[in-house]
Amino acid sequence: MKLLFILDTVEFPLAPTPALARRVACLLARRGHTVHLLELWDGQTPPPAADGCVGHPLAFADERRMNEALEFGHAGGTPVPLRLARLAARPDAALAAVRQIALKRPRRLTAARGAIERLDASVGFDAAVAVAAPYAGSFALAEAAVPCTKIDWQMDPYAANASYSAPGAWARERQLADGMDRLLVPPALARYYAPSAPLAPFADRMTVLDFPSLVPPAPAAAAVKSAAGRRRCVFVGSLYPALRTPHYALELFRALNAPDWELVFVGGGWENYPKNLPEPFARALGDRLEITGPLPRARAEEYLAGADVLLSLGNDLDNQVPSKLFEYFAAGKPVLHLAKRADDPCLPYFARWPLALCLEESEGAGPEVLARLGRFLAGQGGRALPFGEACRLFPENTPEHAADVLENVCGRK
Repeated sequence: MKLLFILDTVEFPLAPTPALARRVACLLARRGHTVHLLELWDGQTPPPAADGCVGHPLAFADERRMNEALEFGHAGGTPVPLRLARLAARPDAALAAVRQIALKRPRRLTAARGAIERLDASVGFDAAVAVAAPYAGSFALAEAAVPCTKIDWQMDPYAANASYSAPGAWARERQLADGMDRLLVPPALARYYAPSAPLAPFADRMTVLDFPSLVPPAPAAAAVKSAAGRRRCVFVGSLYPALRTPHYALELFRALNAPDWELVFVGGGWENYPKNLPEPFARALGDRLEITGPLPRARAEEYLAGADVLLSLGNDLDNQVPSKLFEYFAAGKPVLHLAKRADDPCLPYFARWPLALCLEESEGAGPEVLARLGRFLAGQGGRALPFGEACRLFPENTPEHAADVLENVCGRK
C-alpha cells in the first residue's frame, strides 16, 4: 500500500505522539509498504529521519514565533500587553495570530491541506493517517479533496480534553469525525462512542488502538546509578500545573526518610511551580533528592535504565494515560504509581503488572501508607522482568500490533 502519515511537532518538537507514529511508519515501510511523512515542524528543530520513509517537511516558523511571543497562552508570566507588543514586533507572527485567533483558519491547516492534496495527486495514496494531538493535521485531512481512505489516529482527546477548551467542542469533533473514514482511539476514549455518547453516530468507524510504546529499553550498560550507592526511585517525564504534580511523591519520601533511597525527577515542568517548592523537601532529604530538569531523550533513558523503582505520576483526568507508562513496563522494573483520583485510567494497566504499588493522594502519608511503601521498596526494589514478559502482558502496546491494525484499516473505507 501507499500510505501518508501527517505528523505535527510545531508546538512540541520532542512530543511523544509523533515519535510513536513515526516508529510505526518505519515498521510499515520495512514490511514493504510505500510510506510518506508530511512533517509539520517549527522551522527550528528538524524532525528526525525515518528509515525507509519519504519525508516532506513543511515549516511553520511563523506559528512558532507567535507561540513564543504569546507564551503559549499560559497564565502568569509576562503581562498580556507586553506579549501583544512582542507579537506586533514580529509581522509574520502577528499574521499567524490573526489567522489562528481572529479568522479561525491557521496557516497550518490551510497549508497542510494543500500539501496533502498535492502529494496525493503525485503519489496516489491508498490511505492517509493524521496523527493527533495536535489536531491541525486532522482537520486538514478531513477537508482535503483526496479519494484515499482518511484515518484519524487520536492518541489524546480533543473535545473531551479537560485541560483546555476545544474550539467548537463536541460539534467540531463530530464535524471532524464526519470527514474521516476511520477513527483510531485509545481505550480511555472509546466510551465517547457508546450509545447516547457524544460520538455515538461514528461508532462503526472507530477502532481501539492503544499507545505503541512498548519497545526494548536502553541498554543497562548505559544506566545512571547513584554516586552514593543508594537505590533510586526515578520519575521520567513532564510535570503540569494541577494535571500531573510532584507534591505527593515529595511528601511521601520526606515522611519515609529512608536513608538508602533517593528520589529523582528527570524532565521539565518545574517552571510551572514556585521556585522554592522543593526547598523543604531538599532540607529533609539532602542529596537524596535530585531534580535534573529537561534532558536529551538519550540521557533521560539512561536515568530510566538506572532506576531501581520507577515513579509514575497519575493525571488528574479520567481519559488520558501517559504513553510513558508502557516505556516503564518495557524496562521491566517495579513501578510506584501515585494516582490523583480513584478513577485513574492507569489503574487497570497496573493491575496487570506484577511489580506495582498504587497509592492514591487521598490516602495521605500516614504510618499505614508509609509501611506499604517501605515494604514495596524493600521487597521489589531492583527486581526486573524480561522484555518478553512485558510484551506478553501488553501485546496491544507493541508497534507490531499498531502496524497490524493500520494495515487492516488502511484498506477499508
